[in-house]
Order: sequence, then C-alpha cells, then structure tokens
Amino acid sequence: MEAANKNPPQSDWAERAKRLFPAGSNGEYDLPNDLVRVFKNGQGCRIWDSEGREYFDYTMAWGSALIGHGHPQVVEAVARQAALGINFAAMSTPLVELAERLAEISPCLERMRFVSTGTEATMTCIRIARGATGKSKILKFEGAFHGSHVEGVANFFWSRKGGLPAAEATGTGGASAVMDLLVSPYNDLGAAEQLIADNADDLAAVIIDPVQRSVLATQEFMTGLRQITERHGVLLIFDEVVSGFRLDLGGACAYYGVTPDLLAYGKALGGGFPIAALGGRADVMDEVREDRHETDRYVWAASTTGGGPVTSAAAHAVLDVLGAPGAYEHLFAMGARLRDGIAATFAKRGIAAQVYGQGPLAQFQLTDIAVVDMQSETTGDRKRRREIDLELVRLGIFINPMLTKIYVSLAHDAAAVDAYLEALDAAIA
Repeated sequence: MEAANKNPPQSDWAERAKRLFPAGSNGEYDLPNDLVRVFKNGQGCRIWDSEGREYFDYTMAWGSALIGHGHPQVVEAVARQAALGINFAAMSTPLVELAERLAEISPCLERMRFVSTGTEATMTCIRIARGATGKSKILKFEGAFHGSHVEGVANFFWSRKGGLPAAEATGTGGASAVMDLLVSPYNDLGAAEQLIADNADDLAAVIIDPVQRSVLATQEFMTGLRQITERHGVLLIFDEVVSGFRLDLGGACAYYGVTPDLLAYGKALGGGFPIAALGGRADVMDEVREDRHETDRYVWAASTTGGGPVTSAAAHAVLDVLGAPGAYEHLFAMGARLRDGIAATFAKRGIAAQVYGQGPLAQFQLTDIAVVDMQSETTGDRKRRREIDLELVRLGIFINPMLTKIYVSLAHDAAAVDAYLEALDAAIA
C-alpha cells in the first residue's frame, strides 16, 4: 500500500465536518486541522477516506470491529434479519438465543439485560449494585475509563496527582457524584484491600477493567479482589467492554478463572453494530424486575434499541466467527507479532520504550520504567509519542493519537502488522 500523501489538499468532507463538529471530530481523536479525516468505506483491516486514501486501521472502531470491517457473515446475517424486522423494543427470538449463548460462554451470567453501548452497560451495573446493596460508594481504579457517565470518566483524565482515594471531576462536567467515588491505584492489592475494609459499610461495588489502558491486571490482583470483596460483602463488577471476547471467548472471567457478581459486555459483541449486555447473579439482577417498580428494591433498566433483532443477529455471526478453529490463535499471534516488532523497532533506534498488552491489544510508552499502572504510564514522553502517532496517520496507518489502545483484529495478517512496523520506523526517523 502506498503511503498517504503527507500534505493532501483539504477535502470538502473534512471542511464540512469541521464546520459542524467540535474540532472536526465526533469525539476522542484530537487530530490537528490538517489530519481531520472522513471515511467512506472499510474492508477487513483497511479503510478508505473521502479522498480515496487507503489506511491500515489500528483503531478498528475503538475495538468493536474485532473480526474486521464488513465481515461477510455479519453482513449476511444483518440483511437476512432486517427483512424480518429491525426492532421491536421487546423480546425477540434472536435475542433469547443470544442470551442463551452468552450464558453458556460465561456461567456467571445467570440473568441479563441488553443495551446499545458499553457506557449503558457499566452505568447500569453500578446502579444495580447500589440498589442491591443499599450503599452509595463505588471504588474504581486510577486511570480507568468505564464509559461516558460520571463514574466512568472521573480520573480517566486528571489534573492533579497524589489525590487518592478521592476522585476528581475532570472530564465529568463537574458532577457531584464523584463524592461517592473512591479511586485506588491499579494492580496494588494492598491499597485496594485497605480502602475496601475502611469503607465496607458504605461501599456498594468495586469495578475493574482487566485490561485497563492495555495494562493487564495481574492474576494475584484479580484473585485477591474477588476474595476481599466477598469477605466484606462488596459486589465485584467486571467491565468487560474491552476484554470481553478479546482475551478469550469467555472474556476475563475465563482468562483469570475469577467470577464477578456483575459484568458488562460491549464493543466486540456486535462486530461494529451497537449492542452491549450486562448481567450476573440472579439475586442481584432481580433488582431490575418491573414487578418491583413500586418498591424501594427496584432499579430501572431498559433500552429502546438494546438487543434488537438486527444487532442480535450481528452478534450471533460474530460469535460464530470467533468460535471457529484457530481464531484466537491468530488474534494472539498477530498481537504478539505487533508488540514484539514495536519493541524491536525502538530498540534498533536506541530509544527506551515499554511495550505492553495481551492478545490482540498493544500499547507503548516512551519510558524506561515498567508500565504497571497509571502513575508509571505517565512517565512516558507523551509529546514525542503523539508526534509519532500523527506521523503514522500521514504514512497511511490510522491510529488514535490520544495514546489509547492499538487494536488488532482477526482481519490483520502478517503483512498488515509489518506495514505498521515499517511506518513506525519511518515515523521515528
């Protein structure tokens, strides 16, 4: 593939986007004016912009296109179901069958509800935890993003350091709900144990993303959190919006052998279509039963489009593709090839870099300090890293320059990974 023109003429589409969207974006890219892009089509791991420029995609719709763009099995399943009905906002046969499949994949899903986004799934898990326990506080980990609600955004972007365990409102719009939010360092079991013990009387749940910012939780951390929360009567929520179907078909639950009380799925389940699921223990999930709506043991949880028949059909196709022989071997092999190649590229150039991630996830920081949590991640040279990412976009690698995850999909092959590595070396140079 030829590199994208480094100084392309401004497209009419880009100008139209910049007139109506803040910074020419629908969110979370922070591209400079000359790199605003509007895309027209995608196939596999490649996408093309409105000017016809081709890119290898390493955002993959923020990881939702885990099996690749425009996968024929998804396209066929969606077209077939659309002719039978797009949405009923009620139970449908594809949705019931999908719930049955997920219950087999993840036995902790005794009861479920479906929504349209990971944000809704994690937000509803938190609301259910508060309703089920009668407690108000939530503990999250520093640097975690759990969706675009207050608890999800707080301390993802932050303006001060060393202020734990209190949360701060940066990125939330200044909502007061951060007063009920505790923040603990990631992968620090001792700190989490102390916070949980000190606040157990008011603490409804602990929520964790097992691949937070591509930093993998340790086995000791995950196992220890389960033991500590059970000991203190605190619910444990797995945010599997990213780890779900990516670390394993059974997600982090299967990968770590740890069962939470509630979990949230999203992103990869729909292959790019908007679907998410939440569920867990039957007694906890019963908080959403509508026959409780006139009592104080009721948590409202519904969605107009969540789990519609078309998106459910897409999810069935995704699970079929991921369940095929060799799918996870390929995802893990390509992820490892990318991480190893990034490390070798920086080493060849004599630049200190930490490369991390697992399965089809990768990330790197320009630092000589091992990245295990948010504080160690911030030792990286963010300015230089951003310059590299922006140059990658100019060279035909579409990547988010806000230092978010590098996503590999089932459609990425050795040639696609090598194209990233060649562009990375050129960008560094």
